[in-house]
Parts: sequence; C-alpha cells; structure tokens
Amino acid sequence: MADLNGDALRLQMINGQLRTSDVNDSEILEAFVAVDRAAYVAPAQRRVAYCDGDVVSAGPAGRKLLAPRTLALLLKCAAPRAGEHALAVGGGAGYCAALLTAMGLDVVDLETEAAGPANHGVERMTGALDRPPAGKGPFDVIVVNGAFEIAPEALIDALKDGGRLVGVDARGGAKHIVVYERSGEGVSERAAYDAAADVLPGFARRLAFVF
Repeated sequence: MADLNGDALRLQMINGQLRTSDVNDSEILEAFVAVDRAAYVAPAQRRVAYCDGDVVSAGPAGRKLLAPRTLALLLKCAAPRAGEHALAVGGGAGYCAALLTAMGLDVVDLETEAAGPANHGVERMTGALDRPPAGKGPFDVIVVNGAFEIAPEALIDALKDGGRLVGVDARGGAKHIVVYERSGEGVSERAAYDAAADVLPGFARRLAFVF
C-alpha cells in the first residue's frame, strides 16, 4: 500500500470496500473520491487511513473515524440530497461533514471540541452530542457517526417532516444501522445493514443497580 498515492488509495477503497458492500450511488462515490480521508485521521494512523476498519480521528481524544463501509452505508440509508440541511454528529475531525458538503448539502458539524482541517461550507459547533445545537435545526438529514445504547430522542425531535436520522443501533443484540424517518407527527424506524461502531459520549446506557 505504501507505494500508492492518495488518489489510487481512495479508488482502491471505493472499489474494494464500498462497491462490494452495495454502495453504488454515484453522488456518494464521487464524494468519497473528492474528499481526502487521510486529512481527517490522526497523523500516526495516516498510512492506514484507507484500510477496512475504524481509525483514530484527528478530532477529540478517543474519537474514531467509522470504517469506510460503515460510513458509506449510513450515507446510503440517509439518502442525502443537494440543498438539504444536514447535521453530522460526533464525526471527529469532520470527515462525514466534508462528504456531505461535497454532495451539495448545507452542513452543521457537531463535536465536543473543534479539531481537524477547516471545511469550506461547514459550520462547526461544539457541545453535547445527544442534542442538536440551539437554533440550527430542524434538519433534513442527521448522521450519527457512532453507536447509541439509548434512542437519540432529542436528535430525532430535530428532524424536519421527511427528515432522516441514521446511526448504529447498539440497544440490544448485534449492532446494526438504523434509520429514523419523520412523517408529520410520526417517526418510523427500520433496521438496515449490520455494522459496528463505538458508542458515542452521551449515548451510553445508564447503569442500573439490581438488588
């Protein structure tokens, strides 16, 4: 891998990890081509930035970039469209936000602290990950870049009519991508692909004592 340049590595990632995992949407693939994943990875991890797995982000301590397959499937399930208003939650240095921007969305990037390269067209916000930043919603698309052991109710409440929230459901059993979609006053929920991710801060199940 060391003798390949960044463009070649991105194409290798797309052909070997995304296309083989049922991600063939041209807008998503073009975004993965346009955005340099290695720029959002911790310096010591850049040589493995395009490998099939989570890597340490250049963002807050302990944060990881989702595996390319997982993030691509989240975007596929969210079905983002150019011109929509999106919120990227817990994306570390901003890779997910950069992909959404490359797809033509207006993006707010929410993290516990700011880090990583500046993304043109992305509004960075810092704060708790389990609730939307004040005054920035509602949103057409919300991408949670990690898993949750409790339902992200406050984020779901920030969806527009027709809005979609995606993340990795770790509430019980095997982890999988889940899609919430608002229609009027109701919200539907459906499971999609199996996927793994770390539980993000604010989304861990509260411990209960058993007597």
